[in-house]
Amino acid sequence: MGATSDAGAKPVVTRFAPSPTGFLHIGGARTALFNLLFARHHGGKFLLRIEDTDRARSTEPAIAAILDGMTWLGLDWDGDVVYQFSRAARHAEVAHQMLAGGHAYKCFATAEELEAMRAGQRANKQPLRYDGRWRDRDASEAPADAPFVVRLRAPKEGSVTIDDKVQGSVTVANAELDDMVLLRSDGTPTYMLAVVVDDHDMGVTHVIRGDDHLNNAFRQLPIYHAMDAIEGGWDAPEYAHIPLIHGSDGAKLSKRHGALGVDAYRDEMGILPEALSNYLLRLGWGHGDDEFISREQAIEWFTLAGVGKSPSRFDLKKLENLNGHYIRATDDDRLAALVAPLLAFEPTPDQRDLLRRSMAALKPRAANLIELAEASMFLFRTRPLILDEGGAALLEGDARALLARVHAALDGAATWDTETLEAAVRAVADDAGVKLGAAAQPLRAALTGKRTSPGIFDVLALLGREESLARIADQMTQPA
Repeated sequence: MGATSDAGAKPVVTRFAPSPTGFLHIGGARTALFNLLFARHHGGKFLLRIEDTDRARSTEPAIAAILDGMTWLGLDWDGDVVYQFSRAARHAEVAHQMLAGGHAYKCFATAEELEAMRAGQRANKQPLRYDGRWRDRDASEAPADAPFVVRLRAPKEGSVTIDDKVQGSVTVANAELDDMVLLRSDGTPTYMLAVVVDDHDMGVTHVIRGDDHLNNAFRQLPIYHAMDAIEGGWDAPEYAHIPLIHGSDGAKLSKRHGALGVDAYRDEMGILPEALSNYLLRLGWGHGDDEFISREQAIEWFTLAGVGKSPSRFDLKKLENLNGHYIRATDDDRLAALVAPLLAFEPTPDQRDLLRRSMAALKPRAANLIELAEASMFLFRTRPLILDEGGAALLEGDARALLARVHAALDGAATWDTETLEAAVRAVADDAGVKLGAAAQPLRAALTGKRTSPGIFDVLALLGREESLARIADQMTQPA
């Protein structure tokens, strides 16, 4: 795919860089998707970096959950996963280069001094930012062996403008930014430093991330500029800060709006990966009136120019409608394989075959895999069926007598196919002077135990002659 206006002269390299929190966040999944599509559209690379510097939260299960979610959604990254924590020595090396080059300095301010500084700023209703008290002092003024942090010597005059590929031109005065910490007093790098070094070393050309990171870009750019002055070749990436996803009420997406991890959409809600991917693509990006977009089409069509500036609202109903579309379009073998683990028992090979054959009849009504599993359970119930309240109501009055006539007609059917079975039940209804539904509804209750089911003639065909007639016979007489 040839480069277009939102790429550049270099081969495109994007990255997704989640912090492991135990699951792949739904917003993070969309960010990863946009990065993947942009890279693939331009024939470039999509890289994955796990920002695991927070050792308390960065557990192996949390990392595994992110990789699992990425794999499930088909967000296939190029090369090996990069783990940020393992690169701490490299991050510190860059900080010391900046220190030696005069682009950073040692700050010996104590925690007590910094808290007193912030208290004064709060009292005077000033922004809370480091006041540069060690910016122009010599390290020899500090007590011997005093602990220190390494701070960026950020520019104080003028302003910086970012030509963001989504937000447009954004300018921030340098006076609004303070001299942020690059290395903590224990020598470990901060997130801001690590991100810049990693992006540079990984060759990232385009940083596509949530717009809650827009301010970070202005704090990170001076590191690029400093290292470019020291050794050259530290070109800042192009930035594209995409709006966050909001809930249906317009507030930032949170737990009260529903699931935040993609694993819940898979495991608890029965959403297909292609449906969730399609839905996330349409949250903040569009291509005309196209609603159903394949991964191949998305790669062909995706540009950053199509990303909107306003937050998108997550609508679970729309996701379920989209999921229903993909369920109906999915191969029955695959659907049955996805539904089988959701059953309340381990199906035998024969039961798996029955499940597969049932998909054509069941999937037109299902919005998710959970519904498909529940709808299929009538196939595997043991006799005599215990009817639920709705099913029992269908067998009141004269219904059982009519059911006996249906049983006799079906028992005499020459072949057991939907056309023959429908003709037999219609003949009973006509002979009794009732509508087809009056005969079909008691039949539905007898066969499934419920008021609702797939088409009743599909049910008969799936259950087969012997099981169907036995279930009907069980319900022909009033229970004691």
